[in-house]
Amino acid sequence: MAIGLIIIGDEILSGKRVDQHFPKVVQLLAARGLQLGWAEYLSDDPARITATLKRTFASEDIVFCCGGIGATPDDHTRQAAADALGLPLRLHLEGKANIQRRILEMGVESGHPADLESAENLHRLKMAEFAEGAALIPNPYNNIAGFALASHYFVPGFPVMAWPMIEWVLDTHYAHLCNGAPHVEQAVLVFEAAESALTPLMEAIEAQFPGVKIFSLPHVGDAKTRRHIELGVKGEPGPTAAAFAVLCLELERMQVEYTEI
Repeated sequence: MAIGLIIIGDEILSGKRVDQHFPKVVQLLAARGLQLGWAEYLSDDPARITATLKRTFASEDIVFCCGGIGATPDDHTRQAAADALGLPLRLHLEGKANIQRRILEMGVESGHPADLESAENLHRLKMAEFAEGAALIPNPYNNIAGFALASHYFVPGFPVMAWPMIEWVLDTHYAHLCNGAPHVEQAVLVFEAAESALTPLMEAIEAQFPGVKIFSLPHVGDAKTRRHIELGVKGEPGPTAAAFAVLCLELERMQVEYTEI
C-alpha cells in the first residue's frame, strides 16, 4: 500500500497556475511520519480521469484527488469516479442539506434572502452528486463536502479547503498509520566525485539500515559552487542518524572531500 496524489486541472498543466498541493501534501504526511509514494497531474479530460481512477481503484493505495468536484462544465471528477467504479451518481442527502444551508447563510450575509428553488441554486446541488455509496469529507471552509470512495478521497482544488480536508482524513481514518516520528533527512555535499564510485557505499548503507533510503543529486556546478553530489539519507530519526554517521565515516575512509549541509 502506498499513498498517492492526483492533481486535476488544465490550469496547472498550462502553467496558468502553479500547483501548491504537492509540497503541502508531502509536508502533511511527513508531519505524521508518512510519505508520498506517487503523484500524477491530469488535465480536465473525462476519459483520462476515468481511466486513471479505474487503475488506482484497482490498487490498495490510499489516494487523495484534488480538483474537479465543482459544478461547472470543466468539473468531471465526480462523474469520472462513478464511471471508474461502474456506479450511478446519486444526490447525497446530507451533502444536499449542507449546500442548502450554505446558500441560506450566503443570503443572510448579502441581505438578500435565498431562493432554494432558483435555477442557480438547484444547479449548485450537483456538487452533492457522488457515486452511490460515497461518504462525505467535511469542508470547514464553506461546509460543501468532498467525498470518499473506498480508499480514495476527493477534495476541491482550492488549497484553503483541500488541505484541512486532507488532514481530517489522515487524522480520522489513518491515525493508526501515523507513528508520530516525522522522517528526517541528513546530507553532505561530495565534491569532484563520480556517482559510480559512491554507488557501492550507497548500496551497503541501505543494506545495513533497512527502512533508511539513500539519495544522490548530482550538480554540474556553476559560478557559485564546484561540481558536486548531494549525498544523503532519510527515514526515521534514530536509524537515519546512525546511517548518516556511517556515511560520513566511510567518506573519510575513502578520502573523499565533503561538507555537511
